[in-house]
Amino acid sequence: MNKSRISSKSRTNWARLDALREKDIDLSDTPEITPQMFAKAIVRKGLKPIPPKSQVTLRVDSDVLDWFKKQGQGYQTRINALLRAYMDAHKAAT
Repeated sequence: MNKSRISSKSRTNWARLDALREKDIDLSDTPEITPQMFAKAIVRKGLKPIPPKSQVTLRVDSDVLDWFKKQGQGYQTRINALLRAYMDAHKAAT
């Protein structure tokens, strides 16, 4: 293996950052966080790690898939959450 050419020594000017006042920070390219964003947030601190996902091919009715896609980004995660809820409900029943 080649030796790493990345320095472990920080080249950040910490004194300059410490002297920086909040009003001097340019946030013009950063979107404002809205209450809706917080409502969708998920806090995972203290929870079990999320198990790794497996990639599968799954046949789903076109109208069902279209409906999920129209809900926006993260539709696969929402489908997974519904399947998990179904699985959990049936685990409790057995």
